[in-house]
Amino acid sequence: MIRSVIVIAFLLAVAGCSETTGSITPTPSVMKPLGYAFAPPAFYTFCDEQPRLCSTDGDEAAMTMTAQRSAELKAVNEQVNRGFRQRDDKPGLDGDRWELPTKAGGGDCEDLAIMKKAELLKRGWPASTLLLTVGTLRGAGHTVLTVRTSDGDLVLDNVTDAIKPWSKTPYTFYARQKPNAGGGAEWTRI
Repeated sequence: MIRSVIVIAFLLAVAGCSETTGSITPTPSVMKPLGYAFAPPAFYTFCDEQPRLCSTDGDEAAMTMTAQRSAELKAVNEQVNRGFRQRDDKPGLDGDRWELPTKAGGGDCEDLAIMKKAELLKRGWPASTLLLTVGTLRGAGHTVLTVRTSDGDLVLDNVTDAIKPWSKTPYTFYARQKPNAGGGAEWTRI
C-alpha cells in the first residue's frame, strides 16, 4: 500500500515536470465564472458617475506578467493602502456608496479597490484585466480588485500589502465584474 502511494506520488510529480528543465510548473489559479450575478446595488450609481472606472472593455484576457508589471502591482497596492485612511461608509439613508476615496475622507474597501483600478489604468493596464470582485469573510462583505494575469487571478486587497492568488486569500468570493462586458455593469458568479 505504501509503495503504491509512493509510486503514484512520483508519477504525479513527473507528469507535472517540464521536459526541458525537470522542474514542476504550477498551474495559474483562475476564477471560473458560473453564470450571471447581480452587482451590489451601489455599483450601478458608481457606473453612472464613473463609466471609465466601471468599464471592463479591452482585448487582453490576461496581462502577461513581467518583473516590471509585478512591481507596478505591488507599488499601487501599497500606495493606495498606505495613502488613504480606511473607513466604513456612514450608516444612514444613503447606505453604501462606491466612489473614489479622498485624502481627507479616506474610503472603504470598494473605494480603495476602485482607486487601485484607476491607478493601474493610468499605467496602461487594460480594463479587461482589472475586475472589482465581492466576497465575504466570516459573514462580512468585502470588495477587492482582481487582476487577471498570466500568473493567474491576483488579488489587491486593502487589508494587506501582500498580493496573493485569489485562491490563497481567506475570502469566499461570490461575484465579480464580467470582462469585456460593454460598460462593465455585468457581473458573473464565482
